[in-house]
Amino acid sequence: DGTKPVGPQLMETNFDQSVIEDWVYRVPQISVFLSVVIRQGLHVLHSLPDQSKDILNLIPRCKGIKGRGLVSLLDIPSIIYINSHLPAELQHKWQLLFSSRLHGESFSQLCGHIVNKGPCIVILKDLDGYIFGGFASHSWEVKPQFQGDNRCFLFSVFPSLAVYTYTGYNDHYMYLNHGQQTMPNGLGMGGQHGYFGLWVDSDYGKGHSKAKPRCTTYNSPQLAAKEDFTLDAMEVWAVGDLPESAGAKGKKSILDVDPEAQALLEMAGKSRQSEGLREPIEEDEDDD
Repeated sequence: DGTKPVGPQLMETNFDQSVIEDWVYRVPQISVFLSVVIRQGLHVLHSLPDQSKDILNLIPRCKGIKGRGLVSLLDIPSIIYINSHLPAELQHKWQLLFSSRLHGESFSQLCGHIVNKGPCIVILKDLDGYIFGGFASHSWEVKPQFQGDNRCFLFSVFPSLAVYTYTGYNDHYMYLNHGQQTMPNGLGMGGQHGYFGLWVDSDYGKGHSKAKPRCTTYNSPQLAAKEDFTLDAMEVWAVGDLPESAGAKGKKSILDVDPEAQALLEMAGKSRQSEGLREPIEEDEDDD
């Protein structure tokens, strides 16, 4: 009847059967969850081999956190929810690429760990406890242009759980830049320069989520508690299988990502002054 029962009232509320059926069939995670319970509980999984992947992909294998004393910013229901919105071929595995609590609060460390690692989930937590982020459908590259495609989305985990997909208004899906004087330096998704739906500044710790009334690219509202927020923690997870190039030893720093800029510096006779300032990048563990 339009009212929202709370607490004990919810247990005593009677719902029309058609409402329940609509809810079960309309929300894909609910139907997957129920099918898993029924198949496992009644041991009918072996008769449905073509659907067994539903169970495997309900919760992805998560690698890179074991033995590090780290608790992710996401709980299991949030992982199930976000994972269900990813392209099907990326739902089977998540691998931790960067955690500010493990690798330090450093933008160069962030870039060094996420560049050329395939599609990623970026998760932020501000000092007010709001948790939000975005899905990057392509490998991050350090360059002054927007990147990605319309599979990208933004999401909120706390205080509300929601996913915001592209509107078709523009193609400002993903942006990552560092060390340029003429363009904004930082990581952004959606909106436009200086007015991103999600932005982490290269001056690590500062960010903004500007959306009045909504982000043009994803139709998302303001995701952080404040329009200009202070970052408490950040995680980046690669989803699906890492590209072959990502597993190579001798990882490139962000200074090596743009060979044209490097060549211009050398032609101008300028040394790469930040060469000696690179921060060591830790190798990630391969544990589940």
